[in-house]
Amino acid sequence: MLAKTQVLSEIEKLVASPALHGSESLCKLLRYLANHALEHPGTSLKEYQIATEVFGRQSDFDPQLDSMVRVQAGRLRSKLTEHYSSAGAADPIWVELPKGTYVLAFHERQAYAGGAYPGKNLELPPDGRHDSHHHDGPSEAASGSGGVTRRWVVAVAALSILLAAAITVAVMLWIARKPALPATVSANEAAPETFSIFWKGFLGGPQQPLVIFSNARFVGRPAAGMRYYDAAKDSGAMILDHYTGVGEVLAVHDLDEVFGALHQPLRIKRGSLFSLDDAKNNDLIFIGSPAENLALLEIPSTKQFLFRRVTSGPRQGDTKLVNVRPQPGEQSEYIATTPTQPLTEDYALVALVPGLNPARSELILAGTTTLGTQAAVEFVCSENLLQELMRRLSVSQPGALKPFEAVIRVKVARGVPVESDIVALRGETAAQ
Repeated sequence: MLAKTQVLSEIEKLVASPALHGSESLCKLLRYLANHALEHPGTSLKEYQIATEVFGRQSDFDPQLDSMVRVQAGRLRSKLTEHYSSAGAADPIWVELPKGTYVLAFHERQAYAGGAYPGKNLELPPDGRHDSHHHDGPSEAASGSGGVTRRWVVAVAALSILLAAAITVAVMLWIARKPALPATVSANEAAPETFSIFWKGFLGGPQQPLVIFSNARFVGRPAAGMRYYDAAKDSGAMILDHYTGVGEVLAVHDLDEVFGALHQPLRIKRGSLFSLDDAKNNDLIFIGSPAENLALLEIPSTKQFLFRRVTSGPRQGDTKLVNVRPQPGEQSEYIATTPTQPLTEDYALVALVPGLNPARSELILAGTTTLGTQAAVEFVCSENLLQELMRRLSVSQPGALKPFEAVIRVKVARGVPVESDIVALRGETAAQ
């Protein structure tokens, strides 16, 4: 039996969770939707009602002109998914906001086959009690063809339920493969203030910001094998410069989502087509290290942390990050897991640096591998991680962010960045 107190307890646990803590508007919306579902089960909610009663909109609110409620509901839906795929994976009650409705659904997790999975939807009666009893139909004959047929029906139904449960478990495990990184903002969500502060220099300029993604030079053919271009021995070979890493692809997508929420279009250009005129006339976001994004070799770059090729030893040819002036407790260089082993750790650089044109902004997001690059972009697309960075830089107002360079350590699991943290930081007001 599920009581209102159990549901409300789960709601308060959600409000205090890392996914929702600090987002007052989403917590207010969640409590409102929960109370409505408990007090008026089966009753739908309208955008107008939510806008006026939760967010204080005026009586002339028009949902056709203002998508605020849909945006906030989308954010809440994402935060619920984030919670139940990480910190709330073992919660006894699962709260869901199904797409296309503003009515919360409550599911009970039940033990099955050594794991946990969402149980059936709990339709709460007006008194908030869940009646677990059910009424059986007419009794089945103990023998005869009718009994056999019914038993086959029951068996098929049972197998169907088991199959559905197995699929549910598989889906939940797939969702949970990235438990540690906070969810990035979606283009259909309202951007948090943190994003407006960090991305201030890339908003409202005369030109749309230009994203330059890496596409290193290769020789060979995809069918027969490719390798990096080596000027010493490949001077006459045809260069392939139209390939890029999976991290760069996903990174461009994440940036597009964030800038969509900020109502700022982006332009995308591959590194081999970059020109100095681009550097002079645009706000620039570079995705990928100079080892892959050769355009970075043509313009002023970082000074405190530098990408370098390992020139000797078993790691020869690999990319590393060199710490020019290590501070106490810092490493002198940072390098990913050896390529002979599954990648479990990488390092990346997040740096806002002066460019050729001091009136324009230039951001570098690059890892020593393509997954590090992906994590660097996810870092600046995550509200929680950006808040930590700006706290360390003592930045709280738009326009206050100054050039900085930060090295982040990236934990990788099954080819996916799952956790990032700052291990070295240089900035005008950075806490060392």
